[in-house]
Amino acid sequence: MKRIFLLVLSLVAVIGLWGCSQGASKPAEKIEGVPDAVQEDIKIAVIRNLPSDDHTKQFLDGARSEGEAFGFKVDTFISDNDDARFQELVAQAIQKDYDGLIISHGKKDYSYDMLKPAIDKGMKIVTFDTVAEKDGKTLEGITSTAQDDHKLAELSLGEIVKVTDNKPVKVIKLWFGPGIPPLDRRQEIYKKYEDEGKIETLETIGPTNFQNVQGDIAAKVSSILAKYPKGEVDAIWGSWDEMAKGAYKAQKDNNRMDVKLISIDISNQDINFMREDGSSWEATAAVDPRLIGIMNMRLLAKKIAGEETPDTYNLEAHLVKQEDLKADTNMFNLDQVIEGWGKSDDFNEDWMKKLREQYGK
Repeated sequence: MKRIFLLVLSLVAVIGLWGCSQGASKPAEKIEGVPDAVQEDIKIAVIRNLPSDDHTKQFLDGARSEGEAFGFKVDTFISDNDDARFQELVAQAIQKDYDGLIISHGKKDYSYDMLKPAIDKGMKIVTFDTVAEKDGKTLEGITSTAQDDHKLAELSLGEIVKVTDNKPVKVIKLWFGPGIPPLDRRQEIYKKYEDEGKIETLETIGPTNFQNVQGDIAAKVSSILAKYPKGEVDAIWGSWDEMAKGAYKAQKDNNRMDVKLISIDISNQDINFMREDGSSWEATAAVDPRLIGIMNMRLLAKKIAGEETPDTYNLEAHLVKQEDLKADTNMFNLDQVIEGWGKSDDFNEDWMKKLREQYGK
């Protein structure tokens, strides 16, 4: 009986640790030159309201790896674009003993009310692609980060208008909204290109099944392509690469590589598709998703340290062309072919380097 009791206790301990990063044990003595506040036992929750796609995995990895290099304990959560579940996860995190939150892809209609209890409690918060605004008011102390979505749209649409000398370029648009901040910002530039007569939108397609975005979009694009014989569609614009992957699969299945595909965001799967023989996927505009996670964690660390941080921060966009890619190019070595990719010294304080020397792997 005693052995059974001890076994149960062991299982409870294991279950309690499941899904959580442990962080490193703190040294007995303080590290000179490092703010005292970040030398305590710091716990961070990173909560993202998107499916578990490549972009999400890399974002979470960047946040987790940078936080653990500072000696923080970092827990990550995703809600598969389920707004109710997302708000529940955030509410649970606020009730627990986390020191800071990184919140990704909260919707405007609820994010202010969702995050106000955390601010009232004194928690530090950095958001990504989240608009926490209500009746013209924002929550004091939050840093709102984003990719430079206007630039991402400009870079990708700049490639769209090059696919043919005929104007306007006839486009199948992969987009959904409004209500998704990054896609709404990209739409602003897309509408400008429409208004200027540079592009003509034949169809707009968005996902309804967020558990299988690629499969959902593949089926819809297959149906749409059947309506337009070769020569009647010039390009597909993917405002989010998860949708672009589905479109590419539909093109392959229907032998429609005559339609050029240009997107926003990037992953290893995207790179592999772009490198395939005869691929229609000519370019994508992107920010390194791992770097996004890293920068959000640096900003949060500065807040916990009591240092000044900006209200907003945008990450620089880059254009990745099919012709840039080599046989061995992947997300880990993309910086070898795209200058400046995945690198930023912003907010990289000297005391952070000291923490990495202590805790970094």
